[in-house]
Amino acid sequence: MAAAPRLEPLDFDALAGFGDDDFLAAFRCFERSARALAEGLSSLRPARPPSYDLVSAAHEALSARVVDAAQARRFFETRFRPSRVIPEPPAAGFLTGYYEPCVPGSLAETGAFRWPILARPDDLFTFAPDAAPPGFPEGVSGGRRLSNGSLVPYDDREAIESGRQRPIVWVRDAVEAYLIQVQGSAQVVFPDGRRARLAYDGRNGLPYVSIGRILIESGEIAESAMSLASLKAWLRAAGVSEGEPGLSLMRRNLSFVFFRLVLDFDAEFGPEGGAGVALTPLRSIAVDRSLWSYGLPFWIEAELPWMDAASRPFRRLMIAQDTGSAIVGPARADLFFGGGDAAGARAGAVRHRGDFTVLLPVGDKP
Repeated sequence: MAAAPRLEPLDFDALAGFGDDDFLAAFRCFERSARALAEGLSSLRPARPPSYDLVSAAHEALSARVVDAAQARRFFETRFRPSRVIPEPPAAGFLTGYYEPCVPGSLAETGAFRWPILARPDDLFTFAPDAAPPGFPEGVSGGRRLSNGSLVPYDDREAIESGRQRPIVWVRDAVEAYLIQVQGSAQVVFPDGRRARLAYDGRNGLPYVSIGRILIESGEIAESAMSLASLKAWLRAAGVSEGEPGLSLMRRNLSFVFFRLVLDFDAEFGPEGGAGVALTPLRSIAVDRSLWSYGLPFWIEAELPWMDAASRPFRRLMIAQDTGSAIVGPARADLFFGGGDAAGARAGAVRHRGDFTVLLPVGDKP
């Protein structure tokens, strides 16, 4: 089991800029998690179970009839207590960003759309953190069930791509498909103008490897220059056909994500995160699901290029509603920026330190 986070209780007055946040927007985001918590809905990717007091706070949020910012702030300040998350030295709190890409695609393979997005295979079996069957390698959370009922670790990225299991949509190239997997969702625009959503539907459970980190450590891209755009440019320049360096690099990340195609969806709402609720731009975060429960509020303090290319203060109440294979540790989060190219540009520029304060429900001990 992962070690419990180190926490240092403090007062709301100690949170810089706390009084300037839009508490009603934060509350509306929390409400989505509250409904799932109150109804006991299953999450897409199981996380640490919510405490009794977090579920109680969820019930109160649904019955509180909060209609303005003052009521929303009062709810958070009376139902929760802040505790600073203390990273283990020499680590520091670290933030990245993610978004929902919007890409052209086709329901059939064509000359323009030649790389498949795959449906979840029938023989994939996944399990919660720290619940691997006896004998499984550490860090593996997915397996293939054999005819005799036993489980073995699932295929890696190269084996899955070579098998070309069940395509549900086709995109332009392997880079497009890879980054959809990294982001965990996408909107696809078909040639006739119709749209569909690719919704997360499981992963093979093998450990995630950051190919961006590989490029930084090998000196191919300077850390200060690493971004989503520079990563895509390097991969395509290196070549992404069979046997070429770009595709080989992507396959060093053994983790693989499967999707389901949602043809009828409401574009007003973001994709569903690991908690099974629609994500809210710049309010939803992905956290380490082995350490934190979905629905917990976090106060994030950092200097980020979150509005444009210039770094500026980011002081905001965020709600844990998602997770990710690369999100490991108590003071680590991925900020959801929304959908489209502009959101992608902002999300791809965020690789910054930040301070984390978790708001634990009254009754929970730090």
